[in-house]
Amino acid sequence: MNANASKKKKIKIRTRVFVPLIFVLAVMLITYIFPRQGSFKYSFNEGKPWQYGLLTAPFDFPIYKTAEQLKAEQDSILQYYEPYFVIDKEVQKNALADFDADVNLKERLAELPADYKLYLRNKLQEVYENGIMRSEDYDRIAASATGGLRIKEGNMAVSKKIESFYTIRSAYQKVLEDLPASMDAEMVKAANINDYIRENIIYDAATSEKAEKEFIQQVDISHGMVQQGQRIIDQGEIVDARTYNILASLKRVTEERSGTSGKNNGLIMGQLILILMMFGSFYMYLLFFRPNEYRNRKHVLFMLLLIVIFLLLTAVTIRFDLFNVFIIPYAIVTILIRTFIDSRTALFASLITIILSSLMVPFPFEFIVVQISVAMASIFMLKELSERSQLIRSSFFILLTYIMVYLGLTLYQEGSINEANWVMLIYFLINFIFIMFSYSLVYLVEQSFGFISGVSLVELSNINKPLLKELSEKAPGTFQHSLQVSNLGMAAAAKLGANASLIRTGALYHDIGKMVNPAFFTENQTPGMNPHAGLPFEESARIIINHVKDGVKIAQKYNIPQQIIDFIETHHGTSMPKYFYISWKNANPGKEANEADFRYPGPNPFTREQAIMMMADAIEASSRSLPSYSEETIRTLVDKIIDSQVNEGYFKLAPITFRDIQMVKDVFVDKLQTIYHSRVAYPELKQPGKKELREDDHAADKEMSQA
Repeated sequence: MNANASKKKKIKIRTRVFVPLIFVLAVMLITYIFPRQGSFKYSFNEGKPWQYGLLTAPFDFPIYKTAEQLKAEQDSILQYYEPYFVIDKEVQKNALADFDADVNLKERLAELPADYKLYLRNKLQEVYENGIMRSEDYDRIAASATGGLRIKEGNMAVSKKIESFYTIRSAYQKVLEDLPASMDAEMVKAANINDYIRENIIYDAATSEKAEKEFIQQVDISHGMVQQGQRIIDQGEIVDARTYNILASLKRVTEERSGTSGKNNGLIMGQLILILMMFGSFYMYLLFFRPNEYRNRKHVLFMLLLIVIFLLLTAVTIRFDLFNVFIIPYAIVTILIRTFIDSRTALFASLITIILSSLMVPFPFEFIVVQISVAMASIFMLKELSERSQLIRSSFFILLTYIMVYLGLTLYQEGSINEANWVMLIYFLINFIFIMFSYSLVYLVEQSFGFISGVSLVELSNINKPLLKELSEKAPGTFQHSLQVSNLGMAAAAKLGANASLIRTGALYHDIGKMVNPAFFTENQTPGMNPHAGLPFEESARIIINHVKDGVKIAQKYNIPQQIIDFIETHHGTSMPKYFYISWKNANPGKEANEADFRYPGPNPFTREQAIMMMADAIEASSRSLPSYSEETIRTLVDKIIDSQVNEGYFKLAPITFRDIQMVKDVFVDKLQTIYHSRVAYPELKQPGKKELREDDHAADKEMSQA
């Protein structure tokens, strides 16, 4: 018992450190990911009424031009922008050198008369001095308003008209057009003079882009100023185009100001306080109202992970403007926590998620109204979760809630359904599709965290499952015993507010290990058959004890969840099969038995459900040996067995009180009386017409009516 107490103390210490630590980590992470541009507290849309009170300018700020207006003005001024080019002198030098070399080496040039050669060389030099450029650059500049460009030479740039330059084609034509009348044009064409005409006016991209940016900066990004204290808009007024531009300018300036060091530090501190208050309230809720969940580190980690994931998704969506936030299926937080924990905790966690998300979204009021309505609808729809199809039905109900609440808000704010943004219905439909996947998420969470949902418990408790069917065939007595234990356990659980479905499923599987040696257990034996006869008491005890280990192996083979395996391991705790232990003691007077040979491996029950199951198992098995089933004999049996279990300390690790144990006793007594109530002996049919028959019939009818 000292070892158990030490282990329990270590678990408490780890919980006291682990739970606050992950809460602190969650607060720090959410504060880090929280968008920083949320200092402008108003939401507005052009053409919609202003929902807040009178707004005046808190400081002087410029009225910025809209993006479309600014771009139009920039495009207009760019018509007068002249791009920059440079002269590549090496091109002219290399081209003339090639011409001079080919005059002596190539027959087509060598055969030309001297005056032809001189003319061509001079003409090439002339067009190069004017400049030759790409035809695409030439056409683009020719189409501009100025029709000019700038030639950069060193630190100087000279503006020139495009007409003074050539393209390769126009340069070649210039050579032919200026040909003297005395010269033969065909001889010049045969010389392939175009081989020596190359582009020497090159576009300077770096200088041009820099100059273009400086050029468009001449366009003023604002038009006019709003003075501090000047009226902007009042409640109920429609946000027209001009007012929208002023509000957008105020928002921009406010957010720019919040980026300064002092303002930003204050913003972060405010966010930290709000997040700390929200998570602090959730922490206190678990500590005071859900202590079992608080001590369950997996449950705490699961809930915080869900909240953080959805807040992270909201922050990323808002920061990078990915899509409308109503696409995010916040109802999944409610559905998953409701499925694995309980409704109140699910609603509390959802409220934390929704409130913190509303601090990031552009329309916090509408967001809170819609999402809280959906969270409550999710709770109502999953009040008794026993079938996976309920998750599908709840998805349709959630979609309907989204649509109805949104339309109600539109009518409340606008007064007309025609003002509704019907694109929102598409967002709700996408949200609905995501929520449909919660069916798969339930299974994924079960596998990842080792949880078990009410749906899975219902499926596992189906007596047509292969394992339970095999139990009913190999060990029919054990199967009937398991059914009776489940009935007793469920009745007690319902009275105490424990998980009745979990007890029912655990009871059905708790003795599956008896399938290995079914004949060695009393409930499966026929009269006159006793396989234990002739066996040493230690061996008989070993066979009986091994049904726990065998049950665990079988359950693991069939992938039964750990929560059900826990019932197999704890339904006898560390107790003894006393029949064989006492028999050994009686057969060996004065000797000390090796208790390890006569003790179950345990552990003892550590949940309320396991404790109830242990009591129900012992009571059901012992009740079969009662000589009579009066209330007094049943009460005596129940008190004797359960008091013995309490005195031997089997429930010390389970969160169950003496009051709970007394309630369990009362339920077991009532239930056993119902199960073993006396039945009326039906009379035999005698010869008709005799008086005794009528009297017997009358007596039997009277007794039946009393029963």
